[in-house]
Amino acid sequence: MHCNVQVYKLQSSKFFATNGEHQMKFSEYILNKAESRTYSWIVFLLTICESIFLFIPPEVFMTPPIIANKKRAIPITVAASLGSIVGGALAYMIGMWLYDSVGIWLIETFSNPELIETTVKPMFTKYGIWIIVLTAVTPIPYKLLAIWLGFIGYPIWIFLALSAVFRTGRFAIVGTLLYFFQERANAIVKKYFWPLTLGAIIAAGLGICLISLF
Repeated sequence: MHCNVQVYKLQSSKFFATNGEHQMKFSEYILNKAESRTYSWIVFLLTICESIFLFIPPEVFMTPPIIANKKRAIPITVAASLGSIVGGALAYMIGMWLYDSVGIWLIETFSNPELIETTVKPMFTKYGIWIIVLTAVTPIPYKLLAIWLGFIGYPIWIFLALSAVFRTGRFAIVGTLLYFFQERANAIVKKYFWPLTLGAIIAAGLGICLISLF
């Protein structure tokens, strides 16, 4: 059943109202943009940022508007996929041309520079392209690997091709599930919106920890 934005807002207002004024404003902002073409551009830009420095999984940006209006599933999925590829290319170029300044700063912000030599480099030497696939489909920080691959001069066409296939596949699965299970997802997000958002952010943080376990 199609879920109109206004109907979804009415259904959600009682829940969000009990969770604080700021949360209510945030949810209303997301939902008000759900049927706007502008929101696809917002997702595109946010996903670029996520691929370089932002520490929130793209699914957090994708979910609310698709639940509010499933017709947005395709444009938002495409926007997230294209933004991820562009962001990955920019992160790669930062590693290629600005590693000693911007690249190191980003790595120090999101991880430990020593982790590159002690963990990322040995893992990539052992597993090769599978590490690119792993970072493309899991919360393990894609941005850190992209920067390092640019620094070592790894073939950019291989990196971008794998990113295009697996990042797009990841977002397509999310978009498809939200499209076909909209009503069920509607009820889940309405009830657990902020716990799910916090969980996604925590999962991204745990991704960094997972690297050090290998």
